[in-house]
Amino acid sequence: MNYVRNDLIFNKKIVKITQDIEIPLIGCIAFGIIDRGTNVIQIRPSSLCPLSCIFCSTDAGPNSRKRRCEFLVELDYLLSYVKQIVAYKGIKNVEAHIDTVGDPLTYPHIVDLVQKLRGINGINVISMQTHGVLLNEKLIDELADAGLSRINLSIDALDPVLAKKLSGTGSYDVTRILSLAEYITNSSKIDLLIAPVWVSPLNDLEIPKIIEYAKAIGAGKKWPPLGIQKYEVHKYGRKPKRVNNISWNKFYEQLSYWEKLFYIKLKLSPTDFGIFKVKKVPVPFKKYEKVKAKIVEDGLFKGQKIAVARGRAITIINSNNIPVDSHIFVRILRIKDNIIIAEPIV
Repeated sequence: MNYVRNDLIFNKKIVKITQDIEIPLIGCIAFGIIDRGTNVIQIRPSSLCPLSCIFCSTDAGPNSRKRRCEFLVELDYLLSYVKQIVAYKGIKNVEAHIDTVGDPLTYPHIVDLVQKLRGINGINVISMQTHGVLLNEKLIDELADAGLSRINLSIDALDPVLAKKLSGTGSYDVTRILSLAEYITNSSKIDLLIAPVWVSPLNDLEIPKIIEYAKAIGAGKKWPPLGIQKYEVHKYGRKPKRVNNISWNKFYEQLSYWEKLFYIKLKLSPTDFGIFKVKKVPVPFKKYEKVKAKIVEDGLFKGQKIAVARGRAITIINSNNIPVDSHIFVRILRIKDNIIIAEPIV
């Protein structure tokens, strides 16, 4: 099945999640909503990505070898969950952060999503994480008019050759992305945060250049201008050769050095974004509990299935040979942040 957007074709099975097929939008990391017990809710409308970054923690994009299928969520169904969760939190300063295990701009209704989120009582900030390859000036203006507050733009190198290598995509043009970054800061209502991933040693020399660039173009008028991330090794992620998985201590030591060198704050905390703890949606399971669940779809990665029980989507690992529509007993392995992972009980 092919999904086409902006001349990009993804040759994977695409699962469109609608209210009719009754897959809950809480429980799975690949789609729906993640509530980590703060005033920020993560909204994941699409798992697709046009890039195949060589350090991607979720093996996203056309070059994926581990993914089995992709997900798109029906707009109204997604909004119904957002409204319920915002109402449950009972506060007036919720941040709706649109992020994905891919890139949110692959979502065909992204402008409508932002516009309708802006109309939900209780949401006062709408932010989005993207590499920006699907952005253009017209779309930036539309997102601004719809009410987008901030774009967290991933730029991992300024050097065009290295940027292309890191993106794993021959058509990636960082010069164009930089032009769009400047368009955002110069003519948009949207604030800009530049969010590089430090993939040491590949872009060691690029991070200081990115810091200087963010300062030069005036990023971060309301929020911090930079959010430097550390490359982390993940089970399903890509592991580039000769890349160092540096310690968190070394990471923060380096941030401290750059802070002094460039006179800018880089070690960020939740308070820099107005993030605070607030009650989260209850988890209806206990760890290691035995639960009967219905298998409803293939999972994001090979060897996984999506199951449903107690109003949650559950990712079932080691379940390659279990057919859809089966009812099986599973053991709950993970419940943190209402991301539910389980394994079949044999």
